[in-house]
Amino acid sequence: MLQCRAERGVARWKGLASVLTRIDHVGIACRDLAAKVVFYESVFGLTVVSMETNEEQGVKEAMLAVTEGAPQPGVSYVQLLEPLGPDTPVGRFIARRGEGVHHVGYGVTDIAAALASVETAGVRLIDSRPRHGSLGASIAFLHPGDIGGVLTEFVQSSHDSAGTNPGISN
Repeated sequence: MLQCRAERGVARWKGLASVLTRIDHVGIACRDLAAKVVFYESVFGLTVVSMETNEEQGVKEAMLAVTEGAPQPGVSYVQLLEPLGPDTPVGRFIARRGEGVHHVGYGVTDIAAALASVETAGVRLIDSRPRHGSLGASIAFLHPGDIGGVLTEFVQSSHDSAGTNPGISN
């Protein structure tokens, strides 16, 4: 029996739903982090829960909680990203596309298992091993060419890891 492209796609990705637990954050590239923080606080009433510089990823970033209070399991965030320079991934993104949505981060409970699952399904991995992310999370990126043009990040929060070492590479 012949399957249309959409049906094959659904069959291919059917198992992925159990891998993702939530939308963790939306990463937004910006030229001026301080100005964007003020905008998101004043227009949307969001609260900054973390600001840091991530030299490995070449960004200054702010995590703003979409809910009130301290970071906790299940909270979603807006992640604002300012490049440290033009030759960083976010710097190149802004040069090509301007400011805007850079990636979507999805929560997973076991990042190593999630990476293995999607790789088996034929998705190319940008990060074959997790690395350090915001708020102490373990993160890994998937190739946007295999995810409908969307740069996709897996996030295993420090709350999800429950004291285990998810194999972060340094």
